[in-house]
Amino acid sequence: MTGAGEWTGRVGGVWAKEWQRTDRSFGELTDRLLDPTALSSFSHALDIGCGAGEISIALATRNPNAAITGLDISSDLLAIARERAAELPNVAFHHADAATWHLDKAAIAPDLLISRHGVMFFDHPVAAFAHLRLLASTNALLRFSCFRERNANGWAELLQGILPEPLSKPDPHAPGPFAFGNEDRVSVILRDAGWKDIAFEPVDYAMIAGEGEGAVEEAVAYFLRIGPAASAIAALDGAARERAVANLRAMLADHREQDRIVLPAATWIVTANAG
Repeated sequence: MTGAGEWTGRVGGVWAKEWQRTDRSFGELTDRLLDPTALSSFSHALDIGCGAGEISIALATRNPNAAITGLDISSDLLAIARERAAELPNVAFHHADAATWHLDKAAIAPDLLISRHGVMFFDHPVAAFAHLRLLASTNALLRFSCFRERNANGWAELLQGILPEPLSKPDPHAPGPFAFGNEDRVSVILRDAGWKDIAFEPVDYAMIAGEGEGAVEEAVAYFLRIGPAASAIAALDGAARERAVANLRAMLADHREQDRIVLPAATWIVTANAG
């Protein structure tokens, strides 16, 4: 969870190795984002920041007569997505930045633009969403999820609490996981980019970090690779690192529910129309 530039290198590689755990952690949110009652029929869906492909694959499977295009800037994540979707003829993945990507001249303009946590990393969000609106068909639906503000996300606060020193607070508007947390700011971005009928649905969900008999250790391994505490713990040495890992393990054990490690997450599902 970092700026867009790092997704093209080490960060993208780490997330590619952790795609199964990541898809599981978003499970409840994914179901809400893909709620068929909220998605009108479409002929071409554009999956923005498609990552390892779960949203694209779900849409392609449910809508075999529709075209699905997934975009991502991480070649490592796209390799996983292409492998997973190898048997689906109606889905294609492109190594591209959605903020500047252009349709082939013969392609049908997308009438659904969707993203699961893939839109918070634009360097220039107004320009990016204006570009996407120009790509879209006249009455296209935009639907995406994003984290609400950091202090509403228990998982982030809990991870910060296990560190010997608090993480430095970045610019809340800088590209990153919480950049779209403020409803008013996102409304202005979308409105300035030309989108209409903007609506926000708050969705609280259970982030599943580990599962099964070894749920705690699985969750420890996950958060030592992914999330805001991973790089901070990696920078520690000796006893300080051991204490941080022990704190992480104890915190996760406190959030065990039967055979799962469950952490609280708070998101928006945002919708808007192009026309």
